[in-house]
Amino acid sequence: MPGIRIEDGKHPADETYAFLDLEKFKSGILTFSGGGISKVSFFIPEIHCTSCIWLLENLHSLHSGVIQSFVNFPKKEISITFRENEISLRQLVELLVSIHYIPEISQHSIEKSETQHTDKKLFLKIGVAAFSFMNAMIYHFPQYLPGHEFLETDIRRMFGWLSVLLAIPVLTFSASDYFLTAWKSLKKGMISIDLPIALGLTTLFTQSLVDIISGRGIGYLDSLTGLVFFMLIGRWYQGKTYEALSFERDYKTYFPLAVTKISENGNETIPLEDLNPGDRILVRNQEIVPADSILKSGIARIDYSFVTGESMPVAKQTGDFVFAGGRQIGAAIELIIEREVQQSYLTQLWNQIENPYMASNKLNTVVNRVSRYFTVIVVLIAIGSSVFWLLYKPEIALFSFTSVLIIACPCALALTVPFTFGSTIRQFGRKGFYLKNTAVIEHLSKVDTVVFDKTGTITNGLSSEIRFVGKPLSDEQVLAIKSLVFHSSHPLSKTIFNALEGDLLLEIVEFKEIPALGISGVVNGIRINLGSRYFVTGETSEDENLKTEVWVFFQDSVIGCFQLENEYRHGLQELIEKFGEKYELHLLTGDNEAEKTNLIRSFGNEKHLHFNQSPTDKLNYIRKLKKDGRKVLMIGDGLNDAGALNESNVGIVIADNVFNFSPACDAILQSKQFSKLYRFINFTHESMKIVKAGFAISFLYNLIGLSFAVQGNLSPIVAAILMPISSVSVVVFASFSVSLSAKRYRF
Repeated sequence: MPGIRIEDGKHPADETYAFLDLEKFKSGILTFSGGGISKVSFFIPEIHCTSCIWLLENLHSLHSGVIQSFVNFPKKEISITFRENEISLRQLVELLVSIHYIPEISQHSIEKSETQHTDKKLFLKIGVAAFSFMNAMIYHFPQYLPGHEFLETDIRRMFGWLSVLLAIPVLTFSASDYFLTAWKSLKKGMISIDLPIALGLTTLFTQSLVDIISGRGIGYLDSLTGLVFFMLIGRWYQGKTYEALSFERDYKTYFPLAVTKISENGNETIPLEDLNPGDRILVRNQEIVPADSILKSGIARIDYSFVTGESMPVAKQTGDFVFAGGRQIGAAIELIIEREVQQSYLTQLWNQIENPYMASNKLNTVVNRVSRYFTVIVVLIAIGSSVFWLLYKPEIALFSFTSVLIIACPCALALTVPFTFGSTIRQFGRKGFYLKNTAVIEHLSKVDTVVFDKTGTITNGLSSEIRFVGKPLSDEQVLAIKSLVFHSSHPLSKTIFNALEGDLLLEIVEFKEIPALGISGVVNGIRINLGSRYFVTGETSEDENLKTEVWVFFQDSVIGCFQLENEYRHGLQELIEKFGEKYELHLLTGDNEAEKTNLIRSFGNEKHLHFNQSPTDKLNYIRKLKKDGRKVLMIGDGLNDAGALNESNVGIVIADNVFNFSPACDAILQSKQFSKLYRFINFTHESMKIVKAGFAISFLYNLIGLSFAVQGNLSPIVAAILMPISSVSVVVFASFSVSLSAKRYRF
């Protein structure tokens, strides 16, 4: 659908939100701005049901300037990423207003008290509907008794008009959200799932007015007010269910991101939740800035591709403000935390990185299409049913029409996938397996090929035995080498750093880290290169030793190498055997063939083992597998494998004690859970079965409900009671089934 733009001067809210064009207001509202991409979060009280979530998360179809939008239902909050050159902040707010989702723009707009205020408004609507329903029932009660035809015409008409007075506030206040959402959606060329409800209410009210004016009766206003009352009760209950079983749609999971804090006692690795404003932190090469900060020292070149997609680094000077989500390129820098750390914000940033494969998320596409066309089909069935009964039994035509519209709400269908996959994400997160989003579950279930990296993936990079081969290092050389490797986040650099003695670190200039090759820098005027033999010496080796080597160039000559004896992760052999029964296995590594014999014993097929692979080689290899029709899972360490991880259908990073926050991957697995990876992936097939069962339950419910509704045997009030029950039952089924299956899998 082409973008729908709001032209200046044509929207009644133009002047209301003109202040958003002023820079001082924009800077206070935007959560990120850089490279033409901005992010903003709004509290929207009108978020009340699945229809709202669906519409707000499809804002990109209303305007091409919107990149992505995510709804946090319990908080009634939406986070939006947009291109400022296509839609301004002011126009974005006006777009939300135009579809009846008016953001509350204030410093406290997303606090809990606001949500409580919204709940009070819903309770007030329920109260108005309940009062009108009870009184309308009293007025309509005589017509359900024998002899009602003898009731005087004037009294009957008076009861009818009193019912109209009661129904008006119900329609204009209690049921206003249904009408506004349906109408605004239609104006934007979209069909909301509130449309059938709005049509049903309109039909009941119109028919009742005709009956009262013509003197044929007092209409069905008791059914109308009761219908609204029970739907609002269902909305409240559905919201509480959504909140209680929420899988945190804002992706605020137990994300394993740690940071190096600088204190008087030295550097220490702490989890993000222990970090506070004012704390000093160290960010090394290729590490993510975890919170909005001020640059205290060092040369900062910040890559914001994590947020904006633009990979050109931005230079920052001492005292400059650095947004969360940027990745440092170069030597380590020292930052002072300015704002409170929000893990949910970082995980939202992680989630917005586009993966071409995610565009073909077929299951979600089917759900969206079914939900949309389902509404159209339901309306057509309702019209056909009412026309049929008008010809054969006119007195039940109205009930049939309205009941069909109400009973066949696609809410249950729309909730099946998010709650099944969301509950799966929650179960995975508790066990140390963190997924980027729910789509990853479906992609994992389709994988048929598994590709492993070696160093830091199947080997334990933090516990290797290490020794230096060459002339013994002087204290000056040890200090210089330790100062250089301190700035790198590579597992081998960390191993060398931990093995060398000394606490003092020297200043590094001209620091560079070349993926799969090594690092380079100048210490006290001395050039030092560390890395592969080819990177340091320009030569290749045929040496068949079983150790990984890190060669050292110091000042003007090669002085030797560090030899690290690899230690494979616990449970590797059993894991590979299980994977080998179901998947085609491959190994890609930048190391030499020193351990080829050992790896052949584990992987079996020598043709699928590839050594001396550069990052480009790995990327091209994944592309070739995909071109051959394979669905590829890439498992790496997130450092030299970024291109391959991003190109694969699913990329998983193995994280050790200091967690690497890698936007190129789709999931992060704690290294201590490495042996359970097969069980995690196998569980995704169980999740898919639960989704299909949920679909079956939803369709079965609608078929049974429709069969009664089209016969006129189901009153609108009963339909209103059954509608939310169906949604809640699907939610409970999905969550309970996932929880039960997780216990059985014991991961």
